[in-house]
Amino acid sequence: MDHSRRQDKRLFLALWIVGAAGCLSAGEADFTQPSSPPLAAWYDKPAATWTEALPIGNGRLGAMIFGGTANEVIQFNEDTLWTGKPREYHHEGAVKFLPEIRRLLAEGKQREAEKLALAEFMSIPLRQMAYQPFGNIRLHFPGHENATGYRRELDLETATAWVSYQVDGVGFERMAFASYPDQAIVLVIKSRKPGSLTFTAAMDSPHKSARTRAIGGEQLALFGQVEEGGLKFEARLRITANGGATKITDEGVAVENANAATLILVAATSFKNFRDISADPAARCDEALKRIGDKRYSTLYQEHVADYASLFHRVAIDLGATDAARLPTDQRLKAVRLSDDPHLAALFFQFGRYLLIASSRPGSQPANLQGIWNDRLKPPWESKWTVNINTEMNYWPANVTNLAECHLPLFDMMDDLVISGRKTAQAHYGARGWVLHHNTDLWRGTAPINAANHGIWVTGGAWLCHHLWDHYLFTGDKDFLARRAYPIMKEAAIFFTDFLVEDPKTGWLISTPSNSPEIGGLVAGPAMDHQIIRDLFANTAAAADLLGVDKDFADTLRKMRKQIAPNQIGRYGQLQEWLEDKDDPNNHHRHVSHLWGVYPGWEITPETSKEFAAARQSLLFRSDAGTGWSKAWKVCLWARFLDGDRAHKLLTDALAGNTYPNLFDACPPFQIDGNFGATAGVAEMLLQSHRGAIDLLPALPNAWPNGSVKGLCARGGFEVDLQWRQGRLQRAVLRSRLGNPCNVRYAGQSRELQTRKGETIELDSRLEAVGGNGPVFFSNVKR
Repeated sequence: MDHSRRQDKRLFLALWIVGAAGCLSAGEADFTQPSSPPLAAWYDKPAATWTEALPIGNGRLGAMIFGGTANEVIQFNEDTLWTGKPREYHHEGAVKFLPEIRRLLAEGKQREAEKLALAEFMSIPLRQMAYQPFGNIRLHFPGHENATGYRRELDLETATAWVSYQVDGVGFERMAFASYPDQAIVLVIKSRKPGSLTFTAAMDSPHKSARTRAIGGEQLALFGQVEEGGLKFEARLRITANGGATKITDEGVAVENANAATLILVAATSFKNFRDISADPAARCDEALKRIGDKRYSTLYQEHVADYASLFHRVAIDLGATDAARLPTDQRLKAVRLSDDPHLAALFFQFGRYLLIASSRPGSQPANLQGIWNDRLKPPWESKWTVNINTEMNYWPANVTNLAECHLPLFDMMDDLVISGRKTAQAHYGARGWVLHHNTDLWRGTAPINAANHGIWVTGGAWLCHHLWDHYLFTGDKDFLARRAYPIMKEAAIFFTDFLVEDPKTGWLISTPSNSPEIGGLVAGPAMDHQIIRDLFANTAAAADLLGVDKDFADTLRKMRKQIAPNQIGRYGQLQEWLEDKDDPNNHHRHVSHLWGVYPGWEITPETSKEFAAARQSLLFRSDAGTGWSKAWKVCLWARFLDGDRAHKLLTDALAGNTYPNLFDACPPFQIDGNFGATAGVAEMLLQSHRGAIDLLPALPNAWPNGSVKGLCARGGFEVDLQWRQGRLQRAVLRSRLGNPCNVRYAGQSRELQTRKGETIELDSRLEAVGGNGPVFFSNVKR
């Protein structure tokens, strides 16, 4: 069944809920789901832990669906609920100690430099604030303890969570989705036997100040404040039952003998921006429910599916399927090393795209360390934005997997970071421009945090600028480049023209003080910094040329770029991580920071043969061990090294050892970046466009001999469809969005194409044009 037919079937079944009258109820409807949707994570028992529950989200609101029978928990979040309040983090006067810190590092006195930096150079306070859980909806269904025929699933094609089971021969179903158009979480509950749905609903929050109250005859409010002087919050749960009786009190809701019920949750905080928390969350909830008004359930669901599908269904992937795909998802994960299950890789790829749509939409905060899903008051690493790899990894799949709009919240945050980063640049370095160290939070902290041995790392903002430039390369949006990207890139580059200093030993320009995340302590001249700064200077100069501005500044950047300490090859044939040749070949650290120039950068490619070989040797030394996100990065790196089998091994290792039952990445604990990195890695195995050409199937593993992918994006403004058989390209389709020329390469062959905007070009296995230029046919691959 093709994607549109499956989607239509889902929608048809769901719309039965409205019944003959078309009201917000399920009436006598039957919305049994298809038995085994191709893109669904499904299970035969409720979730026992949070990392077994299923995530839904609309960018701003997120929820975890546990799928309990007698007792259901829906834990929910709103992306602006954090500890703390508006504040400055920079350390006034820190710059006075910068020369001494640099001197100590130059003399090899690392411990003394770290001690001084910790005392005089760090953020005030030393740590940043934490993302918070909002609350829980708790449903109790009396008599449902001994359910049979249980199934729950997350359908990626419609972004819908489903639960179904029987009690004493009576079927019960639930479906839940998070609507971006209506900014609400919607839950529908139905019994197949009229008058047999009885349940209670209550809300609570881990925040001690939280209280509930009834509003009118159909709303329950949850409200509170995170801390004194901090963010206020309120959620509203509106319940509409079909049939039976409904009673709402300050403690909760009781529904008796109904046919069906629809629950709509909206939530808000007092956050306006990182300097203003004066909004009224109650008024925001009122407005949200007013906008929804008396919309029929069918309308809510149709708008949700149409919005979501407009993003998700841009890309389709088929890597083949075996009998393993019939098993529950948790069982597939346990068996992945022993079974042939290529469909699981495709599911994991699309799950990453699903998560990005669910956690990063225009107007929301960017996806943090846990996306938008968090159940802890003290989450790991505060569930903030760690920008020495994790935040960036969240957005690696955005452009290449055709979700460019999901990138926008990251750029919105960068607008804020420029403001706070200017103050940090002045206070800590006496420099112009803006700087961001290795973390930020809702209050847009940019100063070095936690400890001097890893918190002083100056290229967080410069790395984020790579995303601005890459977004332009994919989209060709010159207005975006001029209005949004270039001003931020220029100020970041200005900072480094002030910050870089001459190394007295070599005469090169170096970055000091800094570190190579997160290993080796405070140092002068880590390779990663220099790769990122060279990238920033080159991209900023190129942007200035394209826009016809700042010629003298662009020339300055090019001149300084040549003076930055180059990549160096050490005594083991490795790419050096530091200025000194001190890499340990037995070090299997999770970070591979000095390989930034391979991926996500592109300074080191097969064309730079000696550096390329040295970087590969460094990756071999680091081994295949690591956290979930580390393995995801290595998938991307091995793809760039054109070794599809090694990339596939790392992907399999991540699925087998670093993936929770609900498909969340396990660092451990849960970090969402590993999900996004794996999705980007699969894309990189199938399509690359960073070397001045579009490379087709550059790292196709032997494990995927037959398959197809549709809708991946290449730099220069192209959409690409591919089909292969027995490990060889069969057909490729390129859709030119911008009318740019391109060079297409495959298996030692290349073809120069001159395209027109909107043109579709089909190529065969020899890269010869196919007559008619019709679309590639993507069929399910049987193994």
